Amino acid sequence: MFCTSSNTIFMGRAFECRRRAKEARWDKMSKVFPKLAKLITMAAKDGGPDPDTNAKLRLAIANAKAENLPKDNIDAAIKRAAAKDAQDIVEVNYEGKGPFGVLIFVECATDNSNRSVTNVKTYFNKNGGQMVPSGSLEFLFSRKAVVEFEVAAHNNMEEIELALMDAGLEELEIIDGVATAYADYTAFSTLTHAFEQLSIPVKKAELRRIPNSPIELDEQQWLEVEKLIDRLEDDDDVQAVYTNIAWFIKPFQLSATSMPWHGRFFSFYY
Repeated sequence: MFCTSSNTIFMGRAFECRRRAKEARWDKMSKVFPKLAKLITMAAKDGGPDPDTNAKLRLAIANAKAENLPKDNIDAAIKRAAAKDAQDIVEVNYEGKGPFGVLIFVECATDNSNRSVTNVKTYFNKNGGQMVPSGSLEFLFSRKAVVEFEVAAHNNMEEIELALMDAGLEELEIIDGVATAYADYTAFSTLTHAFEQLSIPVKKAELRRIPNSPIELDEQQWLEVEKLIDRLEDDDDVQAVYTNIAWFIKPFQLSATSMPWHGRFFSFYY
């Protein structure tokens, strides 16, 4: 196994940079918080209200706390799962094509799939795209387990790297003091358990779709595609939007081997 530096960040990784920038200007009370609460309710309904015995709920709560969801909102979301009149929330995926050959995979959590599919179809049709049959894009994305954590001054990143490799780690990147670990989606449970064993607080843990063959867009093309992506992301039922867009950053001024951990991107190959 060896590691190399990269000047390319693909959608699914760099998407995090865009997501953080967008959420900074979102009204979290009206946009982000309801989505987080919905995931908590789903997790509690599936595996019970006790996070100590429900790993999915434990991670949903951790993700929500990382976005500053108030404790009262978390408790209310858990209680909703046990309410007699609680509506069933199901996970459903939609796939489509946008302008300039952009492929879009949309993940939803909804209590009304008819409403969701109608809304998603409208967003595509009104913004230069179209929906495609379910399963058409599945093989064009790789599903990955993704775990974020903050790099503390006392962390020995080489030791952490080796420990996580035993849990299925494939790639590790560190940007602005936040590390992101990638593994195959089947290793999600093993990877998150490894963080618990290492006593490393997890900032965010999720499954994510990363494109196998990213495409490049110029700035003008991106601005047009962004209109469609924004409409999709702003929908209350939409939990995540993935595309096959490649993102590029300027080459580092220093060589990768001379840069500190917090400024390097590593890819591991077997």
